[in-house]
Amino acid sequence: METNNTAQELAATTTIITAEALLEHWQGHRRVSRKVIEAFPEDQFYTFSIGGMRTYAQLTMEMIGLAAPGIRGIAFGDWTFSEPVLDSSTPAPATKAEVLNLWDLVTEYINTLWPQIPAQRFNEVEAAFGMYENTIYNTILYLIDNEIHHRAQGFVYLRALGIQPPFFWDRS
Repeated sequence: METNNTAQELAATTTIITAEALLEHWQGHRRVSRKVIEAFPEDQFYTFSIGGMRTYAQLTMEMIGLAAPGIRGIAFGDWTFSEPVLDSSTPAPATKAEVLNLWDLVTEYINTLWPQIPAQRFNEVEAAFGMYENTIYNTILYLIDNEIHHRAQGFVYLRALGIQPPFFWDRS
């Protein structure tokens, strides 16, 4: 039992990445994902799919619908977002420009709430969205991984449409 406590204490005091660096990492991925949305022709954004996968508009709305209530849950334990209502089932607005506006709204929301997250919160265990029990930092990593996964689908779609996707490593 003492070994476990020592390991937990070590984990609580060892910093691998700062909160600020983790935010920049996440926002860097969000910048690349935004470039993918921008690269889609308007009509193909809403209609194109391969092998029965969802359209990129639908995939984008999942990313938005997880990130908005996700950052609120991460910060405060309230896993909802209501102005506008955003969750994983929110349909895409009528235009890509409106989707990009939502993307930017969520990006700013993340930047606004991030500094309000107490340092100890990252190691707390909570059921994200009332279902997925994990540490807060692992929930953040899940949100980033989910976005990368869907962005990769967007890369495949763009290539199938004959469009060069943005470079995945260019997070500017």
